[in-house]
Amino acid sequence: MIKLSVVIITYNEEKNVGRCLDSVTELADDIVVVDSYSTDKTEEICKIKGVRFFKHPFEGYIESKNYANTKAKHPYILSLDADEALSDELKKSIVAVKKSWNFDGYSMNRLANYCGKWIRHGGWYPDRKLRLFDRRKGKWEGLLVHETYHLDEKTDLGFLKGDLLHYTYYSIDEHINQANHFSTLSAKEYYSQGKKAGYLKVFLSPVVKFLRDYFFRLGFLDGSSGFVIAKINAHTTFLKYSKLRLLYQENKKTNS
Repeated sequence: MIKLSVVIITYNEEKNVGRCLDSVTELADDIVVVDSYSTDKTEEICKIKGVRFFKHPFEGYIESKNYANTKAKHPYILSLDADEALSDELKKSIVAVKKSWNFDGYSMNRLANYCGKWIRHGGWYPDRKLRLFDRRKGKWEGLLVHETYHLDEKTDLGFLKGDLLHYTYYSIDEHINQANHFSTLSAKEYYSQGKKAGYLKVFLSPVVKFLRDYFFRLGFLDGSSGFVIAKINAHTTFLKYSKLRLLYQENKKTNS
């Protein structure tokens, strides 16, 4: 049986980290938390749970997760965010994999909880993620947002039954604040790639986003939560392209 390290990065996650740690206690041989100097009770909770706790400045999600992996005792890693937890079925799947490790990495479906409701439509499920892997066979990559773990060439990927439970937002206000934050990061990422957005894209893309998520991806089946999610996500698209245009306008003024 392989030895498994669970690796988590945190910042002010007192609402979530205890649940996350409790869900992996039975299967982890080593639990590592790398914290970006939280100001709440995150550190206190982690130390009560008996994890190995490290403090490290936040340098970006990709850099932080790759750094955290270096702190793991074992090369086989289950990488989680503090607002995630394992379903019972996923726990059983991981225990089975520990007994018979046949692939270089394993992906799993992620199921989101939005303001207390599980969301199964609108493009939110199945949100497949590669989170169990041999760190010698890949690394975290990406730009400012949407970091993903990439396995090296000529590696094999397996799939685990069960859901990774993602406790996304506790309130609509949280979602709106995060939408503003991520739209800024996305605009900067697009700007660095040289992407542009004309007026039509700014105004039509949000409409297309809403129609796709709410109707074609059946977001309406999630009730009022599905409508709120589709509406905020469409607005996030509007903000992203509006901020992208603003970056070009600011750059033009600077260079004029």
